Amino acid sequence: MSVETHLTGLAQSLTGLRAQAPRLTRWGGVLARRLSDGGRLLAAGNGGSAAEAQHLTAELVGRFRDDRRPFSAIALCAESSSVTAIGNDYGYDQVFARQVTAHARPQDVVVLLSTSGCSPNLIEAAKAARQAGAHVWAMTGPAPNPLAEAVDEVLALPGDPANVQEAQLVAVHALCAAFEAALPSSARRVS
Repeated sequence: MSVETHLTGLAQSLTGLRAQAPRLTRWGGVLARRLSDGGRLLAAGNGGSAAEAQHLTAELVGRFRDDRRPFSAIALCAESSSVTAIGNDYGYDQVFARQVTAHARPQDVVVLLSTSGCSPNLIEAAKAARQAGAHVWAMTGPAPNPLAEAVDEVLALPGDPANVQEAQLVAVHALCAAFEAALPSSARRVS
């Protein structure tokens, strides 16, 4: 694949993302309300999507653009002892679901990232999150896919996996921008 072909594919994924701007703005508002009220964000993904999940949680615990108080956000994929112990004892399909069952509460948001939307461990995590009463979002590649069917809302992007993953980073940053814009003034103060 040439660089030009890759960049053309990325442009198509980003065009699909641009159409999702209202969803990301709405998600940012929901996330701002829930986290300001004491909820938390749980995020997970595999491989590069795990890095995206960690990136999202780092932006919320640290900051994206604005200096503001930290918010509770946990990247389940970064819990290496839990992931390996659960994988060993219960199978890899349960590495996120068991953590979601332990941590998720009704006021929480669970974000699952997958370029394919077919990862069994993320589908199981979505089921566990819904059972816990958490709000469940997914960022995936083209829909329909099993993960899109298992969550409350999906941001599905067109393109091949590499381009979807690149566009998901932009989506993470856009979600963080919408989150910070929607924060109440009391949450903007640094503690």
